[in-house]
This record gives sequence, C-alpha cells and structure tokens, in this order.
Amino acid sequence: MKKVLSIILGGGAGTRLYPLTKLRAKPAVPLAGKYRLIDIPVSNCINSEITKIYVLTQFNSASLNRHLSRTYNFNGFNDEFVEVLAAQQTPENPGWFQGTADAVRQYLWLMEEWDIDEYLILSGDHLYRMDYRQFIQRHRETNADITLSVVPIDEKRASSFGLMKIDDNGRVIDFSEKPKGDALKQMQVDTTILGLSPDQARKSPYIASMGIYVFKKDVLGKLLRANLEQTDFGKEIIPAASADHNVQAYLFKGYWEDIGTIEAFYESNLALTQQPYPAFSFYDEKAPIYTRARYLPPTKMVDCTITESMISEGCILKECRIHHSVLGIRARVEAGCTIEDSLLMGLDFYESSAQRKAASQAGKVPQGIGAGTTIRRAIIDKNAHIGKNVLIINKDRIEEADREDQGFLIRNGIVVVMKNATIPDGTVI
Repeated sequence: MKKVLSIILGGGAGTRLYPLTKLRAKPAVPLAGKYRLIDIPVSNCINSEITKIYVLTQFNSASLNRHLSRTYNFNGFNDEFVEVLAAQQTPENPGWFQGTADAVRQYLWLMEEWDIDEYLILSGDHLYRMDYRQFIQRHRETNADITLSVVPIDEKRASSFGLMKIDDNGRVIDFSEKPKGDALKQMQVDTTILGLSPDQARKSPYIASMGIYVFKKDVLGKLLRANLEQTDFGKEIIPAASADHNVQAYLFKGYWEDIGTIEAFYESNLALTQQPYPAFSFYDEKAPIYTRARYLPPTKMVDCTITESMISEGCILKECRIHHSVLGIRARVEAGCTIEDSLLMGLDFYESSAQRKAASQAGKVPQGIGAGTTIRRAIIDKNAHIGKNVLIINKDRIEEADREDQGFLIRNGIVVVMKNATIPDGTVI
C-alpha cells in the first residue's frame, strides 16, 4: 500500500448539517461522544496500511486542522503523514474549490510529486469500517482505470442515490442520478455478479455509489486536465470517463451510512447504543477508530439511572436519569435531570466550582445541563449553557424551525441547540 496516496474530501459548507457546521468544517463535527467524522476515513486508511493522507478543506477548517495536527503525528523518518490542504488562491486558480474534482485538480501538482500508482479518493462524512486493501486489490486485478466502491440497495431507498449499471464483467456502463419511475426500473442489475447471493440480489437489485474511488495515477491526471469544465467526480468526471475507460464496481457488503444530514447524523449516533450488536461498533480491536488522546479523569456518577447509553470520559453526572443517549467528553448534568433519545456533545473545558458559583450569582447560566431539566430527541452542541428547569422536548411537534437568535434550530423534529448557546432557566422548547 506504499504505492497509494489517499485524498479525503473535506466537503463543502455542510449546509445540510447546519448548525453543527456553523463554526467547524463538516469532517470536524463530533461523533459518538469523543471522535470526529474525519477519524473514520483516516482510521480506515491507517488500518489498511495507507499512510500518505491529504485532507482537502475550505470551510471553517481551524478546528479540523487543530484536531489532525494533535492526533496523527507519525515519526518524521518515513513518508507517513496526514496533512490538510486548504483552498488557496494561485495565478491559475484564483477562486474557491468548485467541486470534488476541482479540489483535487488544484492540488494535482503536489500529489503528482509522489512515487505512487493509485489515488484513493474518500469522503469525510461517512460512517463505515472498510479494508481498502481489498478494494485496491480488486482494482489491480481487473486492470481498471477507475474503480468505484458501491453498496447494494433496495428499491425504497434507491431513488435517493446515484445509481449505476454494470455488465457481466462488473464494468460500469451507465449512470443515473436519483432516478424515479421507469428510469429507476431501468437501473436494476444482477448483483450476483458482484458476489451477492440470489436471495440478497432479489432484495437489493440496485447498486449505489459510496463516493469512494480508486484512480490510476496517470488516468486521474489526464481526466482532470482534459476536462477543466468538469468539477465533480460522481456527476461529471466518472460518467464521462466510462465510455472509453475501464470503470469497475467493487461491492462493499458492510455497514455504511452517509451522515450528511441532521436526521442521519442523529440516528447514526443513537444507533451506537443498540444491544447486543450495534450496526457499527467502535469495539473492534483489529480495526480501531483512532482519535485525539485526551488525559481526562474517569466519569463520575452520583445516584444516576443510566440505560442503553454511551458515556464518554470526564463527565460529571448527579442524580439524573439518562436513557438511549450519547454523552460527549466532560458532559455535566445536574440533579433531577432527564435525558432521553439525545446526543450531548459535551464541553471543551471545565468550569471550576468558583466560576460556576460566580456565574450563578451574576445571573448567568453555568456550563452543562442545569438542575431539573428535561431533554428529549435533541442534539446539544458543545459548550452549551442549559439553565435550570428547562424543557427541550419540542412540545408543539414542529418539524422545521429557525430560532438562531434564541440559540437553537429544529430539523426533522430534532431540536439542535447550537455551540456555545445559552438557554435561560425555565425555557420551554
């Protein structure tokens, strides 16, 4: 795998994940209490022995840069690195990245300096565990110019994805972006060609792109330079190349979730609490997910009832009830609170007892969740100050609402309290 260079696309503005992306890049959004989204593809690369890794970003990249520099420090004697490449102005490219392909095109001069055979192009907002060695091996065995990783999908979900058709050799011969009706029916394929059983093939007669690609080094350079007006891999570069290049499909049979929306992000986090076996598990010794090492004390719980939940390190929980929830690092929950079906991202730092007392005396709300508060079906972003006897329950069952001036939004019926927001005592949402 020393002949592979990995390129992780940091994504655009992340508008579908707003307000979680208001102050951070999409790959820097916290996940599962103590990780960030970027840790998934980077860890998959490391576990696959791919250690030349570039991360392309352009929006709110400060916290992402900080996380990567503190987390992935390889020794300086090998060609091993995780580096951020942010959008920059040059005489040839005075503007922002215009899409996934354009982002790679603008840094092609740097990537071509490496003595490699393939580029592995990944997305920064997917939740999955994958051994890229098998993916790249398939690419080499079929002598493909481009190989796409695909997932089998049923008819119900198929119209939400970019679909493709393959021939009897697994070569991609047609693409369709989110087809419906008759156009959808025409995209059915025999997925037994890619290794599914006949029964599985009947249930999932479509294949959808995961947004994960392997390119031969020279092929990518040629395609990007010959088609300057094409700015996106999935919609333009790859479909156009399929006519005269060997574009192959590689079937991925494991768990994969695109967590680019608030609802998908919320559901994926809470799914981690499932027993006995969650769809995605962080408890895999052979393929661990790495993140920044923090030197936090153990979580302290005083007379708490906690069921079907994940509690990160460094939390302080007092006489509260927590059910089907994920609590991030340093989360603080005071007495009499009820937390259900919620994601609390925790805190970046501790307030001392003196600071908390001074804040209360000054009429301000200390960090964390105040006494007597109830939170249901919500996401509480980092460093939130939630007052006493607050109800965050979406009492009017509103599906969508923008209340940024009050520190929260509602997306798909999920209340999202913004980073650093203050919700005063007695508030009802």
